[in-house]
Amino acid sequence: MKTASIKHLQFAHNAWLRAIEFYKLELHILQERLEEIAFDNTGKDVAEGIEHYQNQLIIHRDYLDGLAHRIKTNVRKAESEIRQSSGNVSESTVLVHDELAEQYHTEENMINQLRHEFNRFASKWM
Repeated sequence: MKTASIKHLQFAHNAWLRAIEFYKLELHILQERLEEIAFDNTGKDVAEGIEHYQNQLIIHRDYLDGLAHRIKTNVRKAESEIRQSSGNVSESTVLVHDELAEQYHTEENMINQLRHEFNRFASKWM
Protein backbone atom coordinates (compact mmCIF):
# COMPACT_ATOMS: atom_id res chain seq x y z
CA MET A 1 0.00 0.00 0.00
CA LYS A 2 1.40 3.35 -1.05
CA THR A 3 1.55 6.00 1.70
CA ALA A 4 3.10 9.43 2.11
CA SER A 5 4.22 11.59 4.95
CA ILE A 6 1.78 14.26 6.04
CA LYS A 7 4.62 16.77 6.07
CA HIS A 8 5.15 16.26 2.35
CA LEU A 9 1.46 16.72 1.62
CA GLN A 10 1.11 19.72 3.93
CA PHE A 11 4.05 21.48 2.33
CA ALA A 12 2.64 20.99 -1.18
CA HIS A 13 -0.90 21.91 -0.17
CA ASN A 14 0.22 25.09 1.60
CA ALA A 15 2.40 26.12 -1.34
CA TRP A 16 -0.47 25.60 -3.77
CA LEU A 17 -2.94 27.52 -1.62
CA ARG A 18 -0.54 30.47 -1.32
CA ALA A 19 0.04 30.43 -5.08
CA ILE A 20 -3.70 30.27 -5.75
CA GLU A 21 -4.20 33.40 -3.63
CA PHE A 22 -1.41 35.09 -5.60
CA TYR A 23 -3.00 34.11 -8.92
CA LYS A 24 -6.40 35.36 -7.77
CA LEU A 25 -4.80 38.69 -6.91
CA GLU A 26 -3.08 38.75 -10.27
CA LEU A 27 -6.39 38.07 -12.04
CA HIS A 28 -7.90 40.98 -10.10
CA ILE A 29 -5.12 43.25 -11.34
CA LEU A 30 -5.65 42.06 -14.92
CA GLN A 31 -9.37 42.79 -14.47
CA GLU A 32 -8.58 46.35 -13.43
CA ARG A 33 -6.32 46.80 -16.47
CA LEU A 34 -9.06 45.38 -18.69
CA GLU A 35 -11.53 47.90 -17.27
CA GLU A 36 -9.07 50.71 -18.07
CA ILE A 37 -8.81 49.49 -21.65
CA ALA A 38 -12.61 49.26 -21.95
CA PHE A 39 -13.02 52.78 -20.59
CA ASP A 40 -10.45 54.28 -22.98
CA ASN A 41 -11.40 52.35 -26.15
CA THR A 42 -14.78 51.78 -27.73
CA GLY A 43 -13.98 50.11 -31.07
CA LYS A 44 -15.34 46.73 -32.17
CA ASP A 45 -11.87 45.14 -32.30
CA VAL A 46 -11.10 46.07 -28.73
CA ALA A 47 -14.61 45.11 -27.55
CA GLU A 48 -14.16 41.55 -28.82
CA GLY A 49 -10.83 41.29 -27.02
CA ILE A 50 -12.29 42.73 -23.83
CA GLU A 51 -15.13 40.21 -23.89
CA HIS A 52 -12.69 37.35 -24.52
CA TYR A 53 -10.41 38.31 -21.63
CA GLN A 54 -13.34 39.07 -19.33
CA ASN A 55 -14.62 35.53 -19.92
CA GLN A 56 -11.15 34.05 -19.40
CA LEU A 57 -10.69 35.90 -16.11
CA ILE A 58 -14.06 34.65 -14.84
CA ILE A 59 -13.31 31.07 -15.88
CA HIS A 60 -9.89 31.05 -14.22
CA ARG A 61 -11.12 32.76 -11.04
CA ASP A 62 -13.90 30.17 -10.70
CA TYR A 63 -11.49 27.32 -11.40
CA LEU A 64 -9.03 28.58 -8.80
CA ASP A 65 -11.83 28.77 -6.22
CA GLY A 66 -12.80 25.18 -6.96
CA LEU A 67 -9.21 23.99 -6.91
CA ALA A 68 -8.59 25.64 -3.55
CA HIS A 69 -11.72 23.94 -2.21
CA ARG A 70 -10.56 20.53 -3.47
CA ILE A 71 -7.11 21.07 -1.92
CA LYS A 72 -8.62 22.03 1.44
CA THR A 73 -10.86 18.95 1.31
CA ASN A 74 -7.81 16.76 0.71
CA VAL A 75 -6.03 18.46 3.62
CA ARG A 76 -8.94 17.69 5.96
CA LYS A 77 -9.02 14.07 4.79
CA ALA A 78 -5.27 13.70 5.32
CA GLU A 79 -5.50 15.24 8.79
CA SER A 80 -8.29 12.86 9.70
CA GLU A 81 -6.24 9.89 8.53
CA ILE A 82 -3.23 11.12 10.52
CA ARG A 83 -5.27 11.10 13.71
CA GLN A 84 -6.24 7.49 13.00
CA SER A 85 -2.82 6.15 11.92
CA SER A 86 0.87 6.44 12.62
CA GLY A 87 1.66 9.61 10.66
CA ASN A 88 0.90 8.41 7.15
CA VAL A 89 -2.02 8.91 4.83
CA SER A 90 -3.74 6.35 2.63
CA GLU A 91 -2.99 5.56 -0.98
CA SER A 92 -6.30 7.07 -2.09
CA THR A 93 -5.42 10.37 -0.41
CA VAL A 94 -2.02 10.32 -2.09
CA LEU A 95 -3.68 9.64 -5.45
CA VAL A 96 -6.00 12.61 -4.95
CA HIS A 97 -2.94 14.68 -4.00
CA ASP A 98 -1.24 13.62 -7.26
CA GLU A 99 -4.35 14.56 -9.26
CA LEU A 100 -4.48 17.93 -7.51
CA ALA A 101 -0.80 18.47 -8.33
CA GLU A 102 -1.51 17.88 -12.00
CA GLN A 103 -4.55 20.16 -11.93
CA TYR A 104 -2.59 22.87 -10.12
CA HIS A 105 0.36 22.77 -12.54
CA THR A 106 -1.94 22.78 -15.57
CA GLU A 107 -3.82 25.80 -14.24
CA GLU A 108 -0.56 27.54 -13.37
CA ASN A 109 0.65 27.11 -16.96
CA MET A 110 -2.67 28.32 -18.35
CA ILE A 111 -2.64 31.44 -16.18
CA ASN A 112 0.92 32.22 -17.21
CA GLN A 113 -0.06 31.86 -20.84
CA LEU A 114 -3.16 34.03 -20.29
CA ARG A 115 -1.04 36.72 -18.62
CA HIS A 116 1.37 36.86 -21.56
CA GLU A 117 -1.45 36.97 -24.11
CA PHE A 118 -3.27 39.63 -22.11
CA ASN A 119 -0.13 41.77 -21.84
CA ARG A 120 0.28 41.66 -25.64
CA PHE A 121 -3.36 42.70 -26.01
CA ALA A 122 -3.05 45.43 -23.39
CA SER A 123 0.12 46.88 -24.95
CA LYS A 124 -1.82 47.33 -28.18
CA TRP A 125 -4.68 49.25 -26.55
CA MET A 126 -3.19 51.10 -23.58
